[in-house]
Amino acid sequence: MPTKKLDFKTGQYVVYPTQGVGKLLRVEEQTIGDQKIKMLVIDFERNHMTLRVPLERAEISGLRPLSSIKKMDEAIASAKGKAGAKRMIWARRAAQYEENINSGDPMKLAEVVRDLQRRTATDTMTFSARQLYLRALERMAQEFAVLHKMDLDAASDKIEDILGVPKEIDLNAADEDDEEEVDETEEE
Repeated sequence: MPTKKLDFKTGQYVVYPTQGVGKLLRVEEQTIGDQKIKMLVIDFERNHMTLRVPLERAEISGLRPLSSIKKMDEAIASAKGKAGAKRMIWARRAAQYEENINSGDPMKLAEVVRDLQRRTATDTMTFSARQLYLRALERMAQEFAVLHKMDLDAASDKIEDILGVPKEIDLNAADEDDEEEVDETEEE
């Protein structure tokens, strides 16, 4: 079965499905046994990891260049939609979400974000749902950040703003008026 040749350049950002966005540092030749193999050396700064992928296995591994801004915008727009049906038991849904996250596909990441995001400030999430949501959002934000030349936290905030995800309620925040009232009662 013929495969298309992927053309990667040093310094280019790429997406490795199970790790997210990394920067291609170089192509090096390694000798393993009696064979010389060309390896793509990819740095995942956020994960503090360097990955070597054999050039001939790059496509099979799912390594790909960044999406276009248009494709990323389409993915974010799809995440605005109505959450998918939740008829499966949580363990199966969680496994499906995990598979979607590890696909590296922006549309599948958007599905996870869409299905797990909070719709109102009072919505709650289980710990495992929150972890899956944050991983999917981070993977989307990694690519969004590089495409829009911004840092990761700003990209995450921007995506959540676009989606209309309500901000966390800080239960420890005290209103200034409340503090003044407390001080007055203490004086009496």
